[in-house]
Amino acid sequence: MTGQLHRADFVPPAGLANRHVQTLLPRLLPRRHLPHRWETLTLPDGDFVELAWVAPGPTAPDAPLFLLFHGLEGSFDSPYARELLAAADALGWRAVLMHFRGCGRRPNRLPRAYHSGDTADAYWLIGQLAHRYPRALKVAAGVSLGANMLVKLVAEQGGDGLDLAGAIAISAPLDLAASADCLQRGFARVYERHLLASLKAKTAGRLGDFPLALDRERLGRLRTLRDYDDAVTAPLHGFRDAADYYRRASAGRWLGELELPTLILHAEDDPFMPGDLFERLPPPGAAVRVELARQGGHVGFMEWREGRLRSWLARRVSRQLEDWAPTFAGRPRRLAAESEPPGR
Repeated sequence: MTGQLHRADFVPPAGLANRHVQTLLPRLLPRRHLPHRWETLTLPDGDFVELAWVAPGPTAPDAPLFLLFHGLEGSFDSPYARELLAAADALGWRAVLMHFRGCGRRPNRLPRAYHSGDTADAYWLIGQLAHRYPRALKVAAGVSLGANMLVKLVAEQGGDGLDLAGAIAISAPLDLAASADCLQRGFARVYERHLLASLKAKTAGRLGDFPLALDRERLGRLRTLRDYDDAVTAPLHGFRDAADYYRRASAGRWLGELELPTLILHAEDDPFMPGDLFERLPPPGAAVRVELARQGGHVGFMEWREGRLRSWLARRVSRQLEDWAPTFAGRPRRLAAESEPPGR
């Protein structure tokens, strides 16, 4: 590895290195129990997003804050979300996840949804958090779709446009068109069918609200995510078609222009993306550190540690949070997240 590209220290367990095993493994393990509270945040256009705060959370107003953005059709219940939020909480950070519109407990109000390049809601939330906690150091992380969105937001706002000390992007589909192509090949079609079924079910319930030339029969005939983006995502959010959406929303073209300290974690065998993804993109700028693992799958990165399977992502993100907040005086309220057994 050269320049800002580095070899990640992730090592998969023997026999569990396959990229599909790594991708699916976190979803097959018991889900971590993580107490939380909900908040509804009203947006400037009258719609809302739902926040899930880890509870009880630190009381100090200057406690550092960890903000997480989930992936396509993800939520607080996604295994990676609970692991990452728990890791930050165990370090004494205030931890919160923003659900994209319609991904929380209730459908959103307006005739629109969310997409990979939709940065406005995240920008508004970060501004609200800056007002609430002006003395707190803040770090944002995104996973998959949320990671692409976060990288795009950081690029749009420059080095001082956000009240963030740093950003972390995990398994980011930085070339959306290439990702859509990969999901139509081989076993990756299983992931595509799963995501597409969730999107179609949600859309079916709102066809009467959405300004789309689409009925249930045509919706049912959509066979790929590219089909869905052509028929739903693009027209619903002002894009000409899926190709236009992918071109304008992909964040990879801005890698060389990021000014905020940014850590990108990626597996070269990610089945959602081509193995040569970073060879297709501009070289990362000086503020960016890309860590590439040979294995890990898509948001997998499960390692064997202290006698059981654990999330390497949670361990790596914990280390980064500690690096970015070395002077924080708060103390963990319990043992580190990686030593806490998951609950149901």
